[in-house]
Amino acid sequence: MPTKRGLHLVTRDEDHKVTTLELFFDLVFVYAITQTTQLMADHLSPLGIGQGVAMIAVLWWCWCAYAWLANTLHVDRGIAQLAMFAAMGTMFLVSLTIPEAFTDLPGGLYAPLMFVGCYFLVRLLHLTAYFGAARTDPELRKVVLKMFVGLLPSVTLLTVAAFFSGWVQLGIWAVALLADYVNVFRTRSSDWRLHQPGHFAERFGLIVIIALGESIVAIGIGISSYPMSWPITLAAVFGLTLASAMWWMYFAVVAHVSEHNLKRADGVERVRIGTDTYTFLHLPLIAGIVLVALGLKKSLLYVSDTEHHSLSDGLHGTPIWALTGGLALYLIALSGLRKRNLGSWNGQRLVLAVVLLAATPVLELVPAIVLVGVVAVAAVALVLFERRKLVSNPGLLHPRNHSSA
Repeated sequence: MPTKRGLHLVTRDEDHKVTTLELFFDLVFVYAITQTTQLMADHLSPLGIGQGVAMIAVLWWCWCAYAWLANTLHVDRGIAQLAMFAAMGTMFLVSLTIPEAFTDLPGGLYAPLMFVGCYFLVRLLHLTAYFGAARTDPELRKVVLKMFVGLLPSVTLLTVAAFFSGWVQLGIWAVALLADYVNVFRTRSSDWRLHQPGHFAERFGLIVIIALGESIVAIGIGISSYPMSWPITLAAVFGLTLASAMWWMYFAVVAHVSEHNLKRADGVERVRIGTDTYTFLHLPLIAGIVLVALGLKKSLLYVSDTEHHSLSDGLHGTPIWALTGGLALYLIALSGLRKRNLGSWNGQRLVLAVVLLAATPVLELVPAIVLVGVVAVAAVALVLFERRKLVSNPGLLHPRNHSSA
């Protein structure tokens, strides 16, 4: 029922679906992810990758906050709409400042400080909407207040970091993020509400699609200014094949098990599963996809830019580790999801992750086009192996069966 302030709470017994406003909200994050990939592409070094991963963690926190909010409120009704549009506008400013979030460019506003200010406003709008929704729920209000108090040290540290540079700045960012994440972990057994597990799981599935879409966009950007050729065609097909295999690994197996596990739980246990499985373990999943996108972007550039590279040139250093390491991180995160929901690790995915990391120095010796092909074939081989297991035993998808893929 609508409240006096126009906040419409989601109840347990209704069939709450993802709204078009939530999808519209996600468009800002599409741009933010693209900006983060470009940030790392412009600073191909361990420091640049660290900055990119830290940025993903900040963006992820913002997105997750509103995914939880939309599970509690009908964000497309009443004044909740205003909060969503205000958050979208502020988040767009956050996205625009990403290229300068760590190093300010001459002239104009001081972007690192502007980034922190906009980030704080996005988080504050979320907590304000939550607090308003919880005014008839004292326990939930206490949790929201704890979140606000826990947010302040993190924002303070990010503000301090705006006046530093290099590894010192990144270290302050890491401490700030750790403080925020620990604060959320501590409140995961408190009085948060997660009435609509289907809606919640769907939101996170959509953000995985968005991240995978970034890997496809990276392929297109890598070849956009060069004439088509057979090597480009082949490399692009390899890249799309890799993205498709990553899609299968998540949506054909993990997504079903995670959602089923969330639905069968209730109360505090459901909140714990939602926090652990989705808020925390999906972060390395998304980070891995973005790193793969960066690796694909650089690989396609090597294949396309015949003026500066030959087809025999291999990918070296940070770009190749982004590709293989990103896929390894993705596989480890998927296995972590299985561990959280089923109680045991996914052995074959961990093995492939280790093989990819161990083989990276050797893969530096092969042409970039061959590198993308090898990684794609390895991912497809894993998919075929797991698909064969699922076909022979469909019960593997059931969460009570701990031998599932």
